[in-house]
Amino acid sequence: MRNILLTIAAVSALISTSGIQAEDAAEVKITADKIQFAYDIKEFTVKPGQTVKITLVNPADSVTRQPHNLLIVKPGKKDVVGMAANGSMSDPEFMTTKQAVPESEDILFHTKLVQAGEEDTLEFTAPEEEGDYPYICTFPGHWMIMNGVMKVAK
Repeated sequence: MRNILLTIAAVSALISTSGIQAEDAAEVKITADKIQFAYDIKEFTVKPGQTVKITLVNPADSVTRQPHNLLIVKPGKKDVVGMAANGSMSDPEFMTTKQAVPESEDILFHTKLVQAGEEDTLEFTAPEEEGDYPYICTFPGHWMIMNGVMKVAK
């Protein structure tokens, strides 16, 4: 036990003297518009490998009272995932159990469906590969106008 503690202490000292620091988390709050099917933030930037914490808010005073989600997808795959969502409407579990998230290898991260007056927080590690990672709402009919871009750049 003493050897383990000494090893931990040595590693901690090495990290603190070498200047290695944990990257601060990027925290982003994205709110669904009260009237239109849109997010209030259309673009944000994170660093490769950075911890990202996104909170999706659906306002209590939403005029539409529609639920929303947020999916982060691979670069160039917004339309593919959106069309997969359209095609999933015949699945009776799509809007309930699956939270309006289609089955697709192009989806990297997603929230649950957030009802008016609720929020959901998504925490993940940003991809190492730089690029533009679209985010979309896959509640039926929303993805074409309710979208944005998470830029991953150094």
